[in-house]
Formats: sequence, C-alpha cells, structure tokens
Amino acid sequence: MQETQALAALSALAHETRLQILRLLVPHGGDGMAAGEIGAQVACSASRLSFHLSAMEQAGLIAARRDGRRVIYSAERRQIGGLIHYLLNDCCAGDATVRGCCQAGHQAQGHGHGHAHGVLPHCSGSSNT
Repeated sequence: MQETQALAALSALAHETRLQILRLLVPHGGDGMAAGEIGAQVACSASRLSFHLSAMEQAGLIAARRDGRRVIYSAERRQIGGLIHYLLNDCCAGDATVRGCCQAGHQAQGHGHGHAHGVLPHCSGSSNT
C-alpha cells in the first residue's frame, strides 16, 4: 500500500459512523449488506449514509454492486489488511511492542479496555506488557 492510499483510508475511517459501517460489513464478507440495512443498523439517514459510503468507497475500503434495485456494499478486506500491514510494518517498522498489542490474547489477558469487537486493543506502550 502506498502512503497516499493509507492516508485516504485512515481519513475515511476517522468518523464514528464510517467505523461502525466497517465493523458491520467485515463479518458479512463478500455477501455484504444492502444500503438500507446498513442505514438501519447505524441509524443514519439515506443522504448521510450515501455520503459516508461514497467516502469509504473512494478510499477503497468498501465496494458496491447492484443486485436488482438494491445496492450491496461489502468490505474490501484485502485493502483493510493492506492498511493494517502498512501501519504495522511501514509506519511502526515492525516494532515488537506495537505488534504485541495487536495479538488476540492481549485483550483477553486484561490489557484491553472494553473496546468494541476487540478491534485494536489498548496498549500501554510498555514493552513489559
């Protein structure tokens, strides 16, 4: 992933509704969800939802496809993985402490602070954790 792509993706995710949409879409995989279902789940009006979905699509985080009269959105999981890889390896130079904070067991050991869905558990920054 190039820096400009990473910046676009991070910018698109820097909004509560967009982060909620991403959390909603990732578990649905390639099946995705219809725009109306997404709007109902995140309590967003159709015009605001369209704005958010467009920003996420332009950033490469989601893709849209037509299914009859419905528009189905799905998470671009490879792009999301590329962003995480970029952050861990290019930005953080593979730092062991940063990488350790992303391990699934880190939150289970009591280091997480109740973050929804266990996404990016809190890290104290100490190399002793």
